[in-house]
Formats: sequence, C-alpha cells, structure tokens
Amino acid sequence: MQELIVILVDGLVFSSYLFMVAVGLTVIFGVMKILNVTHGSFYAFGAYMSATLIGAYYQTDLPEFGGFLMIFAAALIIGIFFGVVLERGLLRFLYHRDEHIIVLATFAMFLVLEDVLLLIWGTDPYFAYEPLALLGSVDIVEMTFDVYSLTLIGMAMIVGLGLWLGLTKTKWGKLLLAVIYDREVSQAMGINVTIVFMATFVIGAIMGALGGAYIAPTISVSPGIGVEVIVLAFAVVVIGGMGSIPGAMIGAVLVGVSRAAAVHKFPEIELFVIYAIMAAVLTFRPEGLFAPAKIRKI
Repeated sequence: MQELIVILVDGLVFSSYLFMVAVGLTVIFGVMKILNVTHGSFYAFGAYMSATLIGAYYQTDLPEFGGFLMIFAAALIIGIFFGVVLERGLLRFLYHRDEHIIVLATFAMFLVLEDVLLLIWGTDPYFAYEPLALLGSVDIVEMTFDVYSLTLIGMAMIVGLGLWLGLTKTKWGKLLLAVIYDREVSQAMGINVTIVFMATFVIGAIMGALGGAYIAPTISVSPGIGVEVIVLAFAVVVIGGMGSIPGAMIGAVLVGVSRAAAVHKFPEIELFVIYAIMAAVLTFRPEGLFAPAKIRKI
C-alpha cells in the first residue's frame, strides 16, 4: 500500500507538470490547427527566465515569498514576447500552406531558439532552489515529499479549470469555438480571426513557458530540457486527442502514473511504457481518446 501511494503521488506530480506544458500545445492546435514544435522552446526559455529572475530576486532584501511571483512573471514575459514575435513574424505567412510545411518551419525555429538560448545563458546549469526550500517537506505514508512539487497538482487543476471555463463560459471562448468550427464563416460574420489567432498563440505560449518556469526550482536548468519535454508533450496530446483539454489531462495522467510505476518497478523500460501506451491508443483510436468531433461540411 505504501508503494502504491508513492507511485500515485509521484505519478500525479509528473502528470501535472506534463499537463501544464501539453495543454498549451493542444490549445494552439485546437484553434489554429498548427503542430507547434517551438513549444519546447517556450518551456526551456520559461525555465531559464524563471531561474534567472528568482536568482536575482533573492539577491535583494525583499520578502522571501515574493520570489514565487518571479515564476509567473517569467511565464508572462516569455509567453507574450515569443507568442507575438513568432505568430506575427512567422506563422501568419504559413496559415494557408500545407501542414507539413508548418511543422518543418516550427521545427527549424525550435533549432534556432535552442542556439539563441545557449547564446544568452551559456552551457552552465542554473539552479533556483529557494522556492522549493521555503515550502519545506511533508510526510505521506512515512515517505517525505517536498511541498513545492505537490503544489504542481493544484496549479495544474487551476490551469485546466481556468481554460475550460474560459472556453465554455465566456464570450471570448465562444469566438474561439466559432473559429475552430469554421474559420471562413467566422471571418465573414465579422470576427477578427487575426486577433483570435494571435491571442490563442500567446495563451498557448504562456502555458508552455509556465510549465518550464514552475518546474525550474525542482530541476537543474540546463541545455536540452526543451527537447525532452516536447516529445513527452506530443505523446500526451496524441493519447488524449489533439485539441482536447480534457484529453490532455487524461493523457497526462496515463503517461505520468504509468511512468511512475515503471520507474519504481521496472526502471529499464521507463520510456518504453510511455510509447507503448501511445501505440496502443493509436491502434484502436487513431484520433486519440477524446479528440473533438469533426464538423462535416456539405
């Protein structure tokens, strides 16, 4: 029972981290039908910016818990900057091109941003442990867990609920749904699709950056972290269904808990388990578990 609870807690923590990254990817795809490989760069830049701002903050005499605000500041700075620059500077020229061209373009930009990251922060790892240390630890079934990692679960729930309410209960969400179902008719009815696309991409970029910024205090922020996370995020959204927020959540839980079980019981097949789940889902549900229904135009 103790081992089961440990696996469940570890799995939920990892699932929450994956969901926070993957949900931005699935929001962008759901509205814009763009498979955005640069999402891994948003994550990496968010982590580096968070570590930098936290390090600078704790060099001052300001209140200790104010350092947590640096996490959200980093996500907003990176998400807004890269969201606007990439959407206006690259993607708006590719909306009417083949999907494969867009994937290749975002992959090329991902490679460029990886080099930009190295030019800015170099190859040395960055550490931002202060928020983790401030919250301390807690014992669960005679096992010690750091409280900060557990807050990832709460943050993921807030993000998921906020996005769901925003899409289903607000005027802006209705506009997004209209654009998702029929871009041309929405534009003909007076919806500014250009603004909708840019705002959607910025929101997705902020979510990706928030995933990196929030996880930064728990890891060594070093080159290459964006590569690993984009692969896992793709696995999550493919399992859950591209464009589905509930699907991203279910996919993240499946991947996170399965990975945690493998790490504790069969560490040598940790990555195999993730891709085995993805392969099994795609075999029986090629569109994913909770893919949104496609509108058939007549």
